[in-house]
Amino acid sequence: MQRRDFIRNASLALAAFGLPSLPACAASKSGQMGLRRLGQPQPFDFATLKGQARALAQAPYKSHKRVLPGRLEGLDWDQYQSIGYRQDHALWADQPGKFQAKFFHLGLYFHSPVRMFDVVDGKAQELAYDGAAFNYGKSGIKDGELPADLGFAGFRLNTRKDTDRDFAAFLGASYFRAVGKEGQYGQSARGLAIDTGMGKPEEFPDFIAYYLEQPSADSETIVVYGLLDSPSVAGAYRFAITNGDVLLMDIDSALYPRKAIERLGIAPCTSMYQVGENDRRMAWDWRPEIHDTDGLSLWTGAGEWIWRPLLNPRNLRFNMFVDRNPRGFGLLQRDRNFDHYQDDGVFYEKRPCLWVEPKGEWGEGSVQLVEIPTVDETFDNIVAFWNPKEKPQPGQELLVGYRLYWGAEPPARPPLAHCVASRTGLGGVVGKKREYFSWRFAVDFEGGELARLIDKGEVEAVVEASRGRVEIVSARPLREINGYRAMFDLVPLEGSTEQIDIRLFLRSGGKTLTETWLYQYTPPPAGAPERTLY
Repeated sequence: MQRRDFIRNASLALAAFGLPSLPACAASKSGQMGLRRLGQPQPFDFATLKGQARALAQAPYKSHKRVLPGRLEGLDWDQYQSIGYRQDHALWADQPGKFQAKFFHLGLYFHSPVRMFDVVDGKAQELAYDGAAFNYGKSGIKDGELPADLGFAGFRLNTRKDTDRDFAAFLGASYFRAVGKEGQYGQSARGLAIDTGMGKPEEFPDFIAYYLEQPSADSETIVVYGLLDSPSVAGAYRFAITNGDVLLMDIDSALYPRKAIERLGIAPCTSMYQVGENDRRMAWDWRPEIHDTDGLSLWTGAGEWIWRPLLNPRNLRFNMFVDRNPRGFGLLQRDRNFDHYQDDGVFYEKRPCLWVEPKGEWGEGSVQLVEIPTVDETFDNIVAFWNPKEKPQPGQELLVGYRLYWGAEPPARPPLAHCVASRTGLGGVVGKKREYFSWRFAVDFEGGELARLIDKGEVEAVVEASRGRVEIVSARPLREINGYRAMFDLVPLEGSTEQIDIRLFLRSGGKTLTETWLYQYTPPPAGAPERTLY
C-alpha cells in the first residue's frame, strides 16, 4: 500500500469510529506553548463523546495495540521510570488556572497509543506527540530516534503549586488512580471490568482517547473525558476531579455493548493483599504486613454495614454480596500504623482508601470480590466491583453515575462500632493439651457505644459458622482502644478442607453494637504444620 493511501485510509477509519478525521500533516501551535495541535478545533461535549462511543460499538472491534520500536519494547522498569515529561511542555503551563497535565511515554507494558485532546471553550483539538517533550533519562533513547507519530500512553495531573507531584494519573488499559492528603499512591480504579475471576481470560477495555478540559482560572475542579473500547463494549466517561485531603472523582458513564457480557464490573477497585494480621500464609518477608488495603467495606441498601477482611487465598476465591440499591462500598486501608508494616520505602500505612458512592438507584445486583493468590506485592490480586443483575444487551445504552473518594478515611462510616483488627492463630486453651485441631479468631472493635460499656460487662459476641463447631466464645473489654475484643475458636469437621463462612457481631441486651464482620476460612490440608500441633 502506498503511504498516502495508508494515511487516507487511516483518516477514513477514524471517521468511521466517530473520532474527528484529521488532515494529514496538519499541525499548528495555536498560540499555545508546549505541544503542537493537530487539525482545527471541533465542537465537543459529553453528548458528542457518547455519540462516538455508540458509533464505535456499531463497528467491528479493532485492536488498539501497536508494535513499538525495539528500544521501547526492551525497556525494563527502571529505564521506563527514568523517562520524564518536561515542565515547559506541560499542558496549560502558560494558563492562569491551578492545574497542569503531563503525559506518559509508550513503552514497557504500555503498547496502546492513546489520543489526547485539549478542550477549550467547548472545542476539542488533538495534541501531537513530540519526542522533544520528554527527558529520556537512563532509558538509552535519544530524542529524534522514535517515530514522529508515536503517540502517548496516558497522562498525570498536578497543581501549579507542586509541578513535581501528581495527584491523579490515567495509565494502562482503563486504569487510573489518585491520592489524598498523604500524597501516596496505592490501589487503582478502572473504567470497567469484564469477566474478572472467571474460568476464561479477563477482558481489559482500553481508554483510547482522553479529552482534557482547560479549567477556568479559579476552578477547583478539572474535567476529563474518556473514550473506552474493547471487544465487548464501547463507552464514554466524564470525570470531574476535585483535589483535596479526600480527592473526589464525580463520574458519569455511558456503555454500549457489542455483545452480551457475562460478568460486567461497574466501578472496579483493584488492590493488593499479600500478608496481614489475619492471613500470614505468605509471611516469609521481613515486614509484618504487606497490603494496599486490608478489607472490603459495604453499606447495603438495607442500611447494614459489613466488613470483610481480605485474604491471600491458596486458590482463586470469588464472593458476591447480593444487594439492591447499595449505598456504597470500597476497599479500605484501616490499619494506618507504620509499626505494623515497617516499610520506609513504600509506606503502606499511607495508602489511600477508595470508596464508591452510587449516584441514584443502581437496582438489583451484587458487589463482587475476587481474591487471587499472589507471592509478589507488585501484583494486584484483589478486585471489587458492582455487577448489575440486568446486563445491557447489544444496541442498548447503560448509564451509570457514581463518585469515587480517595483518602485516609471514606466519607461514610458506620454509626456503630467498627472492626480495627482481625487476628488468627492456633486455637485451644493455653496450658492444656490439644485433643483436636481448631483455629482461633480475635477481632477488635472500637467506636459507637463500646467505650461506655467497658465497665458494665453487658456485651456478648454472636458468632455463626456455615460448618464445623464454634467454641470458647468471649467478648472482653479492650481498654487500650476503648473498645472490645471478640474471641472464638472454630473447629472444622474432621479432615475437611471445605471453606467455612463466618459471621460475627457484638450486641448488648438485644441491641446490635457493631458492624457485621464476615470471614471465609479454609482449613489446612492434612499434613499441614498447623494440623500437627496437637
